[in-house]
Amino acid sequence: MAERNSLFSEKINSQNMHWVLLIIAGFFEVGFATCLGKAKESSGNVAVWWFAGFFVCLAISMYLLYRATLVIPIGTGYAVWTGIGAVGTVLVGLILFKEPADFWRLFFLSTLIMSIVGLKAVSPS
Repeated sequence: MAERNSLFSEKINSQNMHWVLLIIAGFFEVGFATCLGKAKESSGNVAVWWFAGFFVCLAISMYLLYRATLVIPIGTGYAVWTGIGAVGTVLVGLILFKEPADFWRLFFLSTLIMSIVGLKAVSPS
């Protein structure tokens, strides 16, 4: 019985770790989108460094997405990854790039967040 509980515990820990990897991958997606926005505003060597950051964040994000979807269903993983990236990028746009924060933009941003949480809640374990 103890062996069965140990295997169950390991499966849950593995599942949770893959969700953590997916969340980190989403943050790196925000990173590559931010680097792209900063590169657009820059020129010369500064733009080259922002493009380098873009490629590093892109590579890390894709690798972590791959690792996470070894356990998490691909449809759920990809939707959550893009959702985290979209929400994070909108927030970065509002804060860093001074994009407008009108009612409808924030309304749809909140529905996106609720959808991400919902996908996590109904994902098979």
